[in-house]
Amino acid sequence: MKKIILSFIGISFLFYFFSCVKSSSSGFSSCTGPDAIDDSTALLSYAQQNGITAVHDTSWLYYQIITQGAGTVPIGTSKITVRYVAKFLNGNPFDSTTSPVTFELDSLIKGWQYGIPKIQAGGHIKLLVPSALAFGCGGSGVVPSNTPLFFDINLLSVQ
Repeated sequence: MKKIILSFIGISFLFYFFSCVKSSSSGFSSCTGPDAIDDSTALLSYAQQNGITAVHDTSWLYYQIITQGAGTVPIGTSKITVRYVAKFLNGNPFDSTTSPVTFELDSLIKGWQYGIPKIQAGGHIKLLVPSALAFGCGGSGVVPSNTPLFFDINLLSVQ
């Protein structure tokens, strides 16, 4: 009887565990956060409160191009040098640079991968990034899961 009860508990636990985990096509488990469109209200509210005239693209990334720039347009494999400020939608900054930093564009969050190519070297853009295009349901460091974010980015150069 004890073996039957333990078996039932074990099977129940496995059923519960696997019913709460979504599996990706690679076979590894992944979390599921809100769709990009779900953060629209919060992003538009932030834009209005901060004087940002934002438009969105098909990915639901909101942006305002301040300066288009005149240099090279970045692509996925480009190395970009930027200065930026990153904020939560409550206005609190969580990251910024005082000196230029260089990244490979395809190593950054999707919001940057979609937004940065909208300008050229020398350009300035404000990005309102839905959580699905930021750090998603996993979060990162001080960024909690499912958190939409704001970035003010100066694209200094593209290689």
